[in-house]
Amino acid sequence: MISPLAYVDPSAKLGNNVEVKPFAYIDKNVTIGDNCVIMPYASIMEGTTMGSGNKVYQNAVIGAEPQDFHHVPGTRSAVIIGNDNCIRENVVIAGGTDPDTATVIGNGNFLMDKVHICHDAHIHNRCVLGIGVSVAGNCEIFDCSIQSSGAMIQQHVRVGKFSLVQSGCRVQHDVPPYAILGGNPAAYHGVNAVILQHEGLTERILRHIANAYRLVYTGNFSLEDAVIKIGEQIPASIEIDEIVSFIKAAKHGIVRNRKADD
Repeated sequence: MISPLAYVDPSAKLGNNVEVKPFAYIDKNVTIGDNCVIMPYASIMEGTTMGSGNKVYQNAVIGAEPQDFHHVPGTRSAVIIGNDNCIRENVVIAGGTDPDTATVIGNGNFLMDKVHICHDAHIHNRCVLGIGVSVAGNCEIFDCSIQSSGAMIQQHVRVGKFSLVQSGCRVQHDVPPYAILGGNPAAYHGVNAVILQHEGLTERILRHIANAYRLVYTGNFSLEDAVIKIGEQIPASIEIDEIVSFIKAAKHGIVRNRKADD
């Protein structure tokens, strides 16, 4: 299962049924769980811990040295990856800046060709990052979010669950959950209804989400007043609570632009 043409450092810990293809590179102090596949020319660098069922394609670099001036070369840098992720060709995932931090990838994510994830980012579960997506340092992308090809998520931005960032967007502020963003500057384009319907949300809950965002984006209220109005006018649910909690926690604000014809 390990090609004699691959390099695997003697200190690396590999689980059962791990395949390491020719010319792959596994550095020291690396842990790879069961049933992973490391394709040719992929590099798994020092400080990477990977769960089970992951597949890493050609020329991907996992655990790259952080491109951060605060990182001291030679100090520990960590990447923690969960289970069942697909990491396609030319993906770069940088490690954490400090010895006590890490870049974290959860479970079941699909990272397409040329995705770049910078230091200390946190990608939760079942996310899709399209071709050429860039995620800057200290970002957090919550469950089931989709970043379409060429999207750029700038530093410290949070992207809410079940959101959709359309191709080519440059995102500078937090993306609220269940929303679609498009254009430059990035603007609210409505509720990600198709995906939410696939997840089993009812038409009633979808209307409540749309009405909540109508208060945020077309109500001519401050963001604080819009949150109060949501509590007063929209029936409570898990999804509405998620929206309110996310907005309240936004340290740098949320995207406030909206599509011109909304």
